[in-house]
Amino acid sequence: EYLSKLEALDNGKPWKNGAYSAQIDLHLVIQCYRYYAGWADKLQGKHIPVDGEMMCYTRHEPVGVVGQIIPWNFPLLMQAWKLGPALATGCCVVMKTSEKTPLSALAICRLIQEVGYPKGVVNIVSGFGPTAGSPIALHMDVDKI
Repeated sequence: EYLSKLEALDNGKPWKNGAYSAQIDLHLVIQCYRYYAGWADKLQGKHIPVDGEMMCYTRHEPVGVVGQIIPWNFPLLMQAWKLGPALATGCCVVMKTSEKTPLSALAICRLIQEVGYPKGVVNIVSGFGPTAGSPIALHMDVDKI
């Protein structure tokens, strides 16, 4: 309830009793995180049979540091769409939220801290595009945007 009320305050949409309410958004966010949580034990390499004395296999490994920039609309859901796959595949995240809707993303950041993620795995930056987004996009240690 806290997150849906915060999302309503942050984004200006109705809290409940609407087709596009913050409570509906939160339900979608929960579904999204559950979906990506299922990836964690299913992403694995495969052995591919080939002729001769050779071995062929695929190996899935994290991309590295993922820079993510999310817009103002549906902030919690956009954050879930970005954080879910990155964390499920073992990547670290530097995420820039919209300067217009930072509250719910920062609340999720607090929850991430409370559940015990190591420091530096999820990093949330709030600010304007030129001062917060551009440095993420241009940084040489960011492996994927």
